[in-house]
Amino acid sequence: MVRKFLYLMALLIVMVIAAVFALSIWQNELTRFAFVPRVSYGRLEPLPADAYSGNSMWFARPGLQKDPAQWVPTGVNASGAKGPAAVFFIHPTSYLAREHWNGPLDDTDTNRRATFFVQGMASAFNQQSQVWAPRYRQAAFGAFLTDKAEGEMALESAYVDVRQAFDAFLANAPADKPIVLAGHSQGALHLMHLLKDRVAGTPLASRIVAAYPIGWPISVEHDLPKMGLPACASADAAGCVMTWASFAEPADPELVLEAYRTRPALDGRQKDARPVLCTNPLTGSVGGSAPAAANLGTLKPSEHLDSGELIPKAVPARCDAKTGLLMIGDAPDLGPFVLPGNNYHVYDIPLFWANLRADVARRAAAWEKLHGGAAR
Repeated sequence: MVRKFLYLMALLIVMVIAAVFALSIWQNELTRFAFVPRVSYGRLEPLPADAYSGNSMWFARPGLQKDPAQWVPTGVNASGAKGPAAVFFIHPTSYLAREHWNGPLDDTDTNRRATFFVQGMASAFNQQSQVWAPRYRQAAFGAFLTDKAEGEMALESAYVDVRQAFDAFLANAPADKPIVLAGHSQGALHLMHLLKDRVAGTPLASRIVAAYPIGWPISVEHDLPKMGLPACASADAAGCVMTWASFAEPADPELVLEAYRTRPALDGRQKDARPVLCTNPLTGSVGGSAPAAANLGTLKPSEHLDSGELIPKAVPARCDAKTGLLMIGDAPDLGPFVLPGNNYHVYDIPLFWANLRADVARRAAAWEKLHGGAAR
């Protein structure tokens, strides 16, 4: 009887080891199977010309009741004087289903997740005078996991909505008001295109306090020159780009880098294996490293994502010289949404919430000093 039990235990151990081994080999394939839509692509009709004129197409905007972007963690002073800038924030992917290539605007789960994202991410910018965050028919999560043409078409359709929202945002901002542009993940990708199409080489570039396309790799050689702004060389520079993509160690970023290299760069050329742009959120400049002691506060979400607490000195940051990705050392316990490969993508902004807040304020002050004040 004992021998049979030992045989059974040995068999179970072998099965578990085999399952773990298989998952380690095929986890990327399983991820694609779980999220890439199987339906044919249906091109979206344009939104009405005045779609963004009211409140219904915004998660956040001035005057909106129950604005998630105006939330702050306990202990953060939200009553002080606001900075001068208007912030345009593009939320990350919140449509995870496979039924459509673009998320429907009325999908309850998608909107709930997007609201949490705006609360946890765009709130880092609410020390400025305005925060705007549009709804848009985002590309499905699976669009990033495939080389099918449908994935690219879904992203193009989503960008059309974002561009329309941005034009409405500009129409509402005073002509001399400084602007902060921010986005995470899919939002960062759309922001890169906005910078290329609407900012680079235009008078609008002089109004940009900083751009924060966070959580999407940016090619130093093929993307950044087309965005019209340089990388932030110092903590008090204005009119520059801050970006990072966070991994705990040991990191396996292959799925992310594969998705990044699959799509052409902003200059239309193929990306290569050279390091992507990494600006360190703890130093405010390109590359380098900083200890956890420099972290003013990591936002740890609550179990239900409806609140959170700031934990200072919790996470370090090091720009990896080989890949350009941001390494944060041992994996911190922030919740269940760490992606395969020790990818802390969902937490790119919460990891450095307080430092990002301070970074925006510092660059807005630098912009005002350069331009002699602005409309508030």
